[in-house]
Amino acid sequence: MARVLSCIQPTGEVHLGNYLGALRNWVSGQHNNDVFHGIVDLHALTITDTPGVLGQQTLQLAAILFAVGLDPQIATVFVQSHIPEHSQLGWIMECTVSFGELSRMTQFKDKSAKREADFVSAGLFTYPALQAADILLYDASEVPVGDDQRQHIEITRDIALRFNHRFGDTFVVPKAVTPPTGARVMDLQEPTNKMSKSGDGEAGIIYLLDDPASIVKKFKRAVTDSDNEVVFDRELKPGVSNLLEILGAVTNESPSALATTYTQYGKLKQDTGEAVAEMLRPIQTRYHELMADPAELSNLLALGKERASKVASATLARAHSAIGLYPSN
Repeated sequence: MARVLSCIQPTGEVHLGNYLGALRNWVSGQHNNDVFHGIVDLHALTITDTPGVLGQQTLQLAAILFAVGLDPQIATVFVQSHIPEHSQLGWIMECTVSFGELSRMTQFKDKSAKREADFVSAGLFTYPALQAADILLYDASEVPVGDDQRQHIEITRDIALRFNHRFGDTFVVPKAVTPPTGARVMDLQEPTNKMSKSGDGEAGIIYLLDDPASIVKKFKRAVTDSDNEVVFDRELKPGVSNLLEILGAVTNESPSALATTYTQYGKLKQDTGEAVAEMLRPIQTRYHELMADPAELSNLLALGKERASKVASATLARAHSAIGLYPSN
């Protein structure tokens, strides 16, 4: 059984693309591997500067993760800032990675360029070192990532190999793995763009906590095209294909097969909206139950903290010993 780590930031609302593309796979994957799922609130500090917001967002995200089906008795769900070893190993990782390596990270270049007129946190630059600590702390052998995150896993591997070469075999060297294929969910108003937390408009995004009427309304207004022919073709008909792919993901049917059952866009939009609303109904019910019982939610996170702390403290102690730091009493 492989040790697998996947993390998520508590920034922005969780949407349908997050669920069908990743979180649903997390739920099924918990039965096949030893999974650790971190809510990485420390990483969110690179873009958070308002007091009193991050804690609530962390709690809401935890409720979402449990509501979609992560079992706290099986999956280790934890909050990054609750495990001080992340920050402690993060400093060691900063001392093991070079300035040049961090300078070449494309995400830093892209994000800093977008914010060049604003405050650019040094944490945005050193982010990969803390991310390496997140991974290496838990002896994760596999880290499921998309193409945009592979560079972060490669630099984590480089850091681990360099540390092991300098101080002896200490860290498991992780590998990036392609996660199980989830549905490709595009923006309902701009179907050539992925549904994203950073999207330009709310109308094209289905949030997991949207009420059923809003969900159906957004689907009814989804962009398609003018000829009204229902065909699954991502290149020629991105809007229609997006609807078919979402409906297929919800009903476990082939988008191409579904296309043959529709002759008009209106019925497809209505059915897709209703199917998504029905799929999200039990998730929303469980979410609201958890948010109404913060003590229970805290207990569930405490289970994850206990398991995560045990692994993380052992790994950090191993790293300190390998370096030869003077031990505390």
